[in-house]
Amino acid sequence: MQLMKASWIEVEKYLQTSKAIVIPIGSVEQHGPNGLLGTDALCPEIIAHRAAEQADILVGPTFNVGCAQHHLGFAGTITLRPSTMIAAIQDWTTSLRRHGFERIYWLNGHGGNIPTINAAFSEVYAELSFANTPPVPGLQLKLQNWWQLAGVSELCNEIYPVGHGMHATASEVAVTYAGCPDAQKQVEMMPKIAPLGEISHAYAYRQSFPDGRIGSDPSQACVEDGQRIIEFAAKALIEEFSSFSAR
Repeated sequence: MQLMKASWIEVEKYLQTSKAIVIPIGSVEQHGPNGLLGTDALCPEIIAHRAAEQADILVGPTFNVGCAQHHLGFAGTITLRPSTMIAAIQDWTTSLRRHGFERIYWLNGHGGNIPTINAAFSEVYAELSFANTPPVPGLQLKLQNWWQLAGVSELCNEIYPVGHGMHATASEVAVTYAGCPDAQKQVEMMPKIAPLGEISHAYAYRQSFPDGRIGSDPSQACVEDGQRIIEFAAKALIEEFSSFSAR
């Protein structure tokens, strides 16, 4: 079930049997010449929605703008400051907790979000810790990157043994193509496999990686590969979320 397509009555009924929810969280940033700007938000969203079609899982709205300041040298990128993102995650968590949610599972699609999400969790737990009374109900927050779900990274590297890369990877582009087939783009990569290297601020990124890719050849991506990854990741998510929600 998707919270955005449910009524409050349906959500209240869901809470009678489960106190857990999945929140896809990502970013709006460049993903090379053929990758969608919404890739990092779309990947966890697509996987979470597929899992919800197969199991009794409530999926919240996608937190689709994250920390992507290092991508601002490329048109279309939108970012939050870490402090803004932390405050927003706190407000989302407080809202859900007020209704009785006790297990909030954040399915992430952007590596650059990780430090900020963890900092937000620390702020939430600090607020509970400074209270004069124990929190009722209890609260557990979990961060999981979709590519680190059990077996997913291994599958992606099996499908793309050469040119999978670090950013604008073939696997993430394939997932978005499977989820949004009308948005596929055919672009010749020059060079075929992008160079590897470190990133810092936006100006250095654009200078070091002119087309946005890092170590990847996303021209390999196709709908069929994306469908395979989605199905595998959705099953892994169902298993992990079931364990998390039962604690």
